[in-house]
Amino acid sequence: MPRRPRSSNTPRTTKADLQDASRGLRLHKALADAGVGSRRTCEAMIDEGRVAVNGLTINFKPVWVDPRKDHITVDGRAVNAPSDTGKSTQPGHTYLMLNKSRGVICTSDDPQHRKTVLDMLPHEQRLFCVGRLDAESTGLVLMTDDGELANRLTHPRYEVPKTYQVAIAGSLTDEDVAKLTEGIYLADRGKSQAVKAHATEVKFESRDRERTRLLITLREGRNREIRRMLARLGYKVKRLKRVGLGPLRLKGVATGQWRPLTRIEVATLRQTARTADKPRKKK
Repeated sequence: MPRRPRSSNTPRTTKADLQDASRGLRLHKALADAGVGSRRTCEAMIDEGRVAVNGLTINFKPVWVDPRKDHITVDGRAVNAPSDTGKSTQPGHTYLMLNKSRGVICTSDDPQHRKTVLDMLPHEQRLFCVGRLDAESTGLVLMTDDGELANRLTHPRYEVPKTYQVAIAGSLTDEDVAKLTEGIYLADRGKSQAVKAHATEVKFESRDRERTRLLITLREGRNREIRRMLARLGYKVKRLKRVGLGPLRLKGVATGQWRPLTRIEVATLRQTARTADKPRKKK
């Protein structure tokens, strides 16, 4: 029986082909541009062996692709190629503001079968979190399929501000406020030495002997950063709620609910992303 000819739309590809930088884009960036996830999420998918290019499962790096010619799949599903304008062939991106409840996980798939942010949404398309929160924290999470914008809003390099309403047990001293803004050394996963984490701004909402309520703004995104900094100073966080992400403010959406962003909100997000093309200079 004669061999079935290979489709002309799916070129025969070797590992050497995909390691040719003249091909176009890095694979994780092409996936993010197509709305699969943030760049870091897409890198994790590649590492897990979930991505194939022209039928070749990717288990090596770096990988370069031409999204308009190469057939890229994730978990066997084809990824939308960008058009000549550089935008996805989808009709448009989705931007939702979610007010996360306590106990909900910011992931698309939890092996412990806990409730995730996707369970709170009726949408069937692939959406991912911009700015994750730990399970016990609540508040603003942006859900989108715009991978490039998500990368610029969340990558530590670009220092986009995130504001949190924090309640702690006890009375936070002015001396400890200074320590928060000057910086506290924390262990950082994957690094041999501790790194300095600091708050950009700390404002008191109320303070007495029993409890302190604060607004804390960060331009970093380390795991449980506020909880860990306050724990180093001897304070226990009772409640932590994100109320701001870049230009967005948590408003018009009850706990456990969501709403689409307004046109003005989307426009300000995009402006922030464009500004983030030039990372802030370190002082």
